[in-house]
Amino acid sequence: MPIRIPATLPAYNILNTEGVNVMDEATANRQEVRPLQIGLLNLMPKKEQTETQFARLIGASPIQIELTLIRMTEHVSKNASSQHMESFYQSFQDIKHRKFDGLIITGAPIEHLSFEDVTYWEELKEVMDWTQTNVLSTFGVCWGGMALIYHHTGVPKHILPAKHFGCFRHRNLAPASPYLRGFSDDFTVPVSRWTEVRSEDLPEGLDILMHSDEVGPCLIEDRTHRALYIFNHLEYDSDTLAQEYQRDVDKGEAIDVPRDYFPNNDPSQPPENRWRSHAHLLYGNWINEIYQTTNIDIEKILEGDSK
Repeated sequence: MPIRIPATLPAYNILNTEGVNVMDEATANRQEVRPLQIGLLNLMPKKEQTETQFARLIGASPIQIELTLIRMTEHVSKNASSQHMESFYQSFQDIKHRKFDGLIITGAPIEHLSFEDVTYWEELKEVMDWTQTNVLSTFGVCWGGMALIYHHTGVPKHILPAKHFGCFRHRNLAPASPYLRGFSDDFTVPVSRWTEVRSEDLPEGLDILMHSDEVGPCLIEDRTHRALYIFNHLEYDSDTLAQEYQRDVDKGEAIDVPRDYFPNNDPSQPPENRWRSHAHLLYGNWINEIYQTTNIDIEKILEGDSK
């Protein structure tokens, strides 16, 4: 079954070209199934790129998905056109009456700020509290994961002396976890961040599922809050780190070549993707767990009776 997104969304044609099964609203309405309701709270500046990255992963599932793009109510994106935002996004205040099977909260390039200094922090706190009554499973990514774990458990983020940037080896610490079904024992994950969450700060009840000896915890499960926190970027395209590197070079900023990313450490060579299969596994497993535990009646998803 496909992912359901507007036919006019730029991601629609991109994913169609890649062979991802996408469906427009008219076609989806002819099928007598309840699609999983997944929200994407997109805090990244490159909206279209991020939409495509996550739609690609959750759209690979055999389950029909209806993706809702969500924005912070008062925050105005500087990088996306107002027409794109008005056409495809709904504000949190407009959708907070709804219930969702899953919600993804993306990263944001504001790591240098304390959470409380972020202009939309108060509304984001409202979003994170709302997930406890209206969302079955929440997936926080990079800064979004750090914000979510901080809000729910008080775990702080720490500023790094140098950016973790590149492809790093990670270990599967929980082979029996349904979220890591099919994972190798050792695998590569793209990393791009100036902050970290430390294992020693984690309270009881949080389980580290993926970890790197070099860059620390990657994926943490929080059963109490029905949340996953991932601090790295399995959703990245093959060239996303290259784009970030070139952006900083063009700005004249000091930036190291991303670690173990370009062949022979040569930025003139196109990078090879060594994480795509695990990205599909992780998000496919997340969607499957939601499907196995959600209720056929979307309004009853948190009442304890599955399907």
